[in-house]
Formats: sequence, C-alpha cells, structure tokens
Amino acid sequence: MTNSGRNHHRYDHTFLGATELDDELIKQLPKEVLLRVFSYLDVVSLCRCAQVCKYWNVLALDGSSWQKINLFDFQRDIEGPVIENISQRCRGFLKSLSLRGCQSVGDQSVRTLANHCHNIEHLDLSECKKITDISTQSISRYCSKLTAINLDSCSNITDNSLKYLSDGCPNLMEINVSWCHLISENGVEALARGCVKLRKFSSKGCKQINDNAILCLAKYCPDLMVLNLHSCETISDSSIRQLAANCHKLQKLCVSKCADLTDLTLLSLSQHNHLLNTLEVSGCRNFTDIGFQALGRNCKYLERMDLEECSQITDLTLAHLATGCPSLEKLTLSHCELITDDGIRHLTTGSCAAEILSVLELDNCPLITDRTLEHLVSCHNLQRIELFDCQLISRTAIRKLKNHLPNIKVHAYFAPGTPPAVTSGHRPRYCRCCEIL
Repeated sequence: MTNSGRNHHRYDHTFLGATELDDELIKQLPKEVLLRVFSYLDVVSLCRCAQVCKYWNVLALDGSSWQKINLFDFQRDIEGPVIENISQRCRGFLKSLSLRGCQSVGDQSVRTLANHCHNIEHLDLSECKKITDISTQSISRYCSKLTAINLDSCSNITDNSLKYLSDGCPNLMEINVSWCHLISENGVEALARGCVKLRKFSSKGCKQINDNAILCLAKYCPDLMVLNLHSCETISDSSIRQLAANCHKLQKLCVSKCADLTDLTLLSLSQHNHLLNTLEVSGCRNFTDIGFQALGRNCKYLERMDLEECSQITDLTLAHLATGCPSLEKLTLSHCELITDDGIRHLTTGSCAAEILSVLELDNCPLITDRTLEHLVSCHNLQRIELFDCQLISRTAIRKLKNHLPNIKVHAYFAPGTPPAVTSGHRPRYCRCCEIL
C-alpha cells in the first residue's frame, strides 16, 4: 500500500472512530441534562435535534421539551391535525403556545388542545379566523391556569367568549380582543366581574366598546396597567376620568381616534396616574396645551408619546414636556401644524434631549425649517427623524445633521420641481411627473 493509501485509510479510521466516540459521549450524558438543554430550544431546533439519532429523537420529542411553542416563526399554514398531535404529545407540560396567523386552525383543534393541556398559561390565537366561541368555551372549561390570551382579529368571537373566560379563567391577567367587532359592553362587564386580576386589556377597533364598558373595568379591575382603546370612538371624558381615579397603576394608555376626549382626560391622568410611561392620543383634536402642561408637571416617567393630529397644541406643550419629562424617548408630532422651530428648541434644551430622545416624528409640520435640524444636533442619541412634507426643510440641512449624527435615519420627501414651460417646438409627449412615474 502506498503512503497516500495508508494515510487515507488512517483518516477514515480516525473519522469513523471520532463519530462513534461522539455517539457514545452523547449517550453518556444524563437524560435530565439533555432535557434541560432541549427546554431552551425553539420548534425548529428541536425538530433538527430529533433527527440526530434515536436517543435524541426520543428526548427531543418528549413533552417536557415543548413547554413554549411559537408556530408563527415555524410554519404559518399549520393544519389542525398538527395542533392536535402537539397537544397530545405535550399534555400538561405545555405552558405557552402561539398559533398567530394559523388560519386553518379551527374549534376542533382548540378543543383538543384545551382537553390535553390543562396547564397552559399563555395562548395566542390572533388571526385564527376560523375559531368561534366554541373554542373559548373549551378553554374556559379545562384551562383554569390561563393568564394571557390574544384573540386579535378573531372576528367570530362574541360577548359569550368573554363570559366563558370570566367563569373559567379567574387568573386571567391579559386579554386582547382588538378588531373583534361583535364585542360589546356586556362582554366586558362579565369579564371585569370575573377576572379582577386583569392587568392588560386591548380592544382596538371595537366600535361597540363604550363608556359603560370602561366604567366596569375601572370598578372591578383596579390593578389595570395597560389599556388600548384605539378607535373606540364613543369613549368620553367621564369614563376615562373614572378609570384614572381608580386605576393608579396605569402605565400605558392608548385613546387614539377617541375624538370626543378633552383636556379633562389629561388633567385626570396627570392627577392620578403618575406612573404613566406611554400615552397615545393621535387624532384627539380637542387636547390643548393646558392638558399637556398638567402631564408635564406630574407624569415624570413618560417615555413615549404619540400626539399626531393634536392640532391645537403649540410650542408651549413642548416647553412643558422638555422641563417635566426627563425620560422622553419617542415623540410623535406629525400634523401638529402650530409647532415651530422655537418649540423644537425648547425640546432640545430639556433634560431628555441629549441622551434619551431617540425618535422624533415631524411629518406635515409646515412651520418647521432648517433651524429645527440645527437645534437637534445636540440630541446625541437621536436615531430616527420623520420629515415628510416639511416643505421648509432643505437637503443641505439634512446633510449637516447627518454629519453631526452619522447613525441617524432621516425620512423625508422632496416633491419634484415643476417642469419648465415649453416655449417653442413640439410639446413633449410626457410631463416630468409622468417620466418619474
């Protein structure tokens, strides 16, 4: 045998020996150790581990390794039988399951899940459009340890679902029924009475949610911390004021598109909710500087504010926020047409500006000029600024801002100039706009 042949034979022997040695080492690892390692893996990684060897296959598919499952990142068109198989395999080990966007999943699959997985605590069924109240009835019957459920965009869900959850899931702390158009005050009242531990409630786009529903939450759920009422258009000051007075732990509130609210709402929040850190009031056109002055004076922990289309506020609001909100990180002022460079100057001299402020949205603020960008140079942590339709901002000023803040993302739009009039010759077939398009 030649030297090359002997070397090749030696290489094969060493390689095979190493593989066999690795297999033996794997088998010598205690079962408990491998199961502990597998418990940190996601669905894809567990499936890959199951293909390594028979020993790993058994352990990787053991129910104790499947305590937290997110199928959204794995495969969105999951069929019902897959969910039923997972349910039977995981049984009492399953604590958290996300079926977000699995539109083929129906009531039968959820019924099987509830029947086998009694210890589930977090369940995401958002955009599972086939499920109905039958699913929540099964969950209520078997899953008493449930603490969080997401039913966002499950359009067949009605008040009956909230009544079932109220009866069977007393530990519920988080629920999202956004865009469930059939939900009304009756369902919310039942939920609030039975789930007094509720911390987070979201009903974005639920047009039937009214003041009575909010009053029930205020009365029975004093520990509420997060409330999203986006586009619940009939909400008025009376219910929000009662909520503010009863729910002192409130930290995040969205009342965007609740157009009937006035400064009375802001004054109540400033008086009772000093822990507030996120406030979204886009489209609340009745709010003025008076309300935001009160917030700036008392709500020191505000980090994120969306004031888009609060068209009555002026530079005074920014002066109050600059002096009173040292943690302000993201501020949206789009379509606040009375804001000027002077307001931005106030903002940049505040305690939040230099190191905290990271996002500033100024779309359609027609009075903003290049001076605003000069003021923003001192905001060293600014990462993104929106300037769409700020007609008085120039490309030159943007370039100067980027020179000082090289990591900043500037989103701006400059309309194409009007093409010169044709004075002689044939009229062009296309105008400049058509050529661009």
